[in-house]
Amino acid sequence: MSNLQLEGKVAVVTGGSRGLGREMVLGFAEAGADVMIVSRKLDSCEELAAQVRESTGRRAVAFACHMGDWAAQDGLVERAYEEFGRVDILVNNAGMSPLYSSLDEISEDLYDKVMAVNLKGPFRLTALVGKRMAEGDGGSIINISSIAAERPTPGDLPYAAAKSGLNILTKGFAQAYGPKVRVNAIMAGPFLTDISKAWDMDQVAERMQAYPLRRAGNPNEIVGAALYLAGDASSYTTGALLPVDGGRIAKA
Repeated sequence: MSNLQLEGKVAVVTGGSRGLGREMVLGFAEAGADVMIVSRKLDSCEELAAQVRESTGRRAVAFACHMGDWAAQDGLVERAYEEFGRVDILVNNAGMSPLYSSLDEISEDLYDKVMAVNLKGPFRLTALVGKRMAEGDGGSIINISSIAAERPTPGDLPYAAAKSGLNILTKGFAQAYGPKVRVNAIMAGPFLTDISKAWDMDQVAERMQAYPLRRAGNPNEIVGAALYLAGDASSYTTGALLPVDGGRIAKA
C-alpha cells in the first residue's frame, strides 16, 4: 500500500493529544490525512498540531471538548466541517477508567463520568458525524474499545460495562449508516501509555506471562490496525470488533 493511503482525507481523533490517540493522529497525518485533534486540554492539542504541521506538512486543527458533554459534540462537529468541509475518518478514542478501592465505594458521580466519556459521548458524536457521512461521500468510524468488554475484572467494572456498550453501538451504527459508512472497533489490550505509569510493573510483567505475546503493547502498535480500518484496505469490513491485545482474547 502507498505510504499516502489517506491522502486527501480528513480525520477527527478524540482523546487525540496523548497515548493511543496521539499515535493515531501522527499515523494518519503521515499517511496523508489532515487531522483535527480533540481533547479537554487545548494546549496539549495545539502542541501536537504544531508537531504534525512541522513533521508532515498536513493541516492540523486543535479543539478542546469534553467528550462526556452531550451538547458539546454539536460544536465539535460544526467546527470540523467549518475547517475542512468534510470528515472522512472519526476515531472515538477518548476514555477514562479511574481507580477505586472497592465496588461498593464507587460514587454515582464517578460511575456517571465513566459512562459519559466512554459511552454517551461516542454515541452522540457518531450519530452526528455518521449522519453527515451517510448523506455525503461516506467514511469510516473507529471506536477504541477494550478487551475489558469481554474480559472484565473487579477493578474495572464500570469501564468494562461502558466499553461493552460501545461494542454494541459499533454493530448498531454499522447497520444504521451503511452502506456508505463503515463502523468498526478496536478492542485494545494493555498499552504502555501515560496511564501505565500508575501500574505496578512487576505485577503487570507477571500477568503478561499469560498473554501469548508475553508483554504489554507499545502505543505505536495501535497504528497499523487504525490505518487498516480507516482506509480502503478494509472496504468490506464493518461492524467488526478487532482485538489488538497481545493475544489476551485468544486465551481462555
